[in-house]
Amino acid sequence: MRTMAGPVVMLLALAAAPVQAEGWSRSWMAAPLASKAPVDKRPDLKDRTLRQVVRISSGGTRIRLRLSNEMSTQPLLLGAVHVALAGEDGAILPGSDHVVTFNGAQGATVPTRAPMLSDPIAMPVKPLTRLTISIHLPQGAPDATVHSYSAATGWTAPGDQSGATSLNAPTIIGPRIILSGVEVDNRKAGTTIVTLGDSITDGVRATPDSNRRWPDLLAERLQKAGRRSVGVANAGISANRLLSEGDGNNALARYDSDVLAVPGVTHVVILEGVNDIGSAFAQQRPIPTRDELIGAYRQMIARAHDRGVKVILATILPYKGAGYWSEQGEAVRIAVNDWIRSTKEADGHVDLAKAVADPADPARMAKPYDVGDALHPNDAGFRMMADAVDLGLLR
Repeated sequence: MRTMAGPVVMLLALAAAPVQAEGWSRSWMAAPLASKAPVDKRPDLKDRTLRQVVRISSGGTRIRLRLSNEMSTQPLLLGAVHVALAGEDGAILPGSDHVVTFNGAQGATVPTRAPMLSDPIAMPVKPLTRLTISIHLPQGAPDATVHSYSAATGWTAPGDQSGATSLNAPTIIGPRIILSGVEVDNRKAGTTIVTLGDSITDGVRATPDSNRRWPDLLAERLQKAGRRSVGVANAGISANRLLSEGDGNNALARYDSDVLAVPGVTHVVILEGVNDIGSAFAQQRPIPTRDELIGAYRQMIARAHDRGVKVILATILPYKGAGYWSEQGEAVRIAVNDWIRSTKEADGHVDLAKAVADPADPARMAKPYDVGDALHPNDAGFRMMADAVDLGLLR
């Protein structure tokens, strides 16, 4: 008589086999953008190695890379990809180099308008570790997806030098290219705080290669407070707006992809609105009203709460003295900030405006925190912003 004992035993054995839990969370991020540079001003990437350095926020037992072709109109051929611990000028620290694979193979083709995740990389990393990521592009990338502002030095070099300790004949580049995320995995899932904003969150005017953007400094505070499994993903885009198109899609349009789809996201800190107000005045368009801007925040609150994500609103920084300041715009900023400070619709607020304002004239940024354009904080201003965040809001 035939029995099913063999298959049943096999199935039971498979069910009992230990499976490594996957608790991915994003530890570093650059929001994908379409390049606005003229074609003849873009770097020639054909048969070149692209090398970029990032500092992750949280650590993990494994990592994976997120490469983006999301803003591109043709498939992207990836050659060899390597990740390692970063030394000076992007050099690979000895013994730390790892080959990166995709679906079990070296190299891959990323479809048009799509991202691609690497396979998990058995590379334990501590929080605040600097990584060197090298990508060989055999056919180049004439319309590569980028992140236009980096506050970091990147390089290209001829041929496949993805595993080279130091690059031979490198050329410096400014934007982030193709690389859009680093994620970490732990048996106990980590969490991610996304900071959504414009150039102030993107870190424009921070000291290059210093990791002094305010989200970087917030990540340091979290680590010092023992929140080792909490990462910070910077979704700032210079010139971004809440409602209208600046650089990148408006915040409401990119909210799902740049915030709610981020692995491990539990909180979003939103600092947006000054470009909506200021650019409208500069372009002689109607300045958005208090209610229109608050309506945008309410949309983001509702969409986040649907996903179980908490929303922390940040007050709009003072900008009197900037080229696009106006009395009408200032009235809207004050009205919006009054609502942010009093509303119970969000899960909390951070008074970043107060943190950097001139006590004698709260419409202006205090000179010790002003990089000089009355709009962007300097490194000290970014420190004040990060220190103003109540870490208790991020639990």
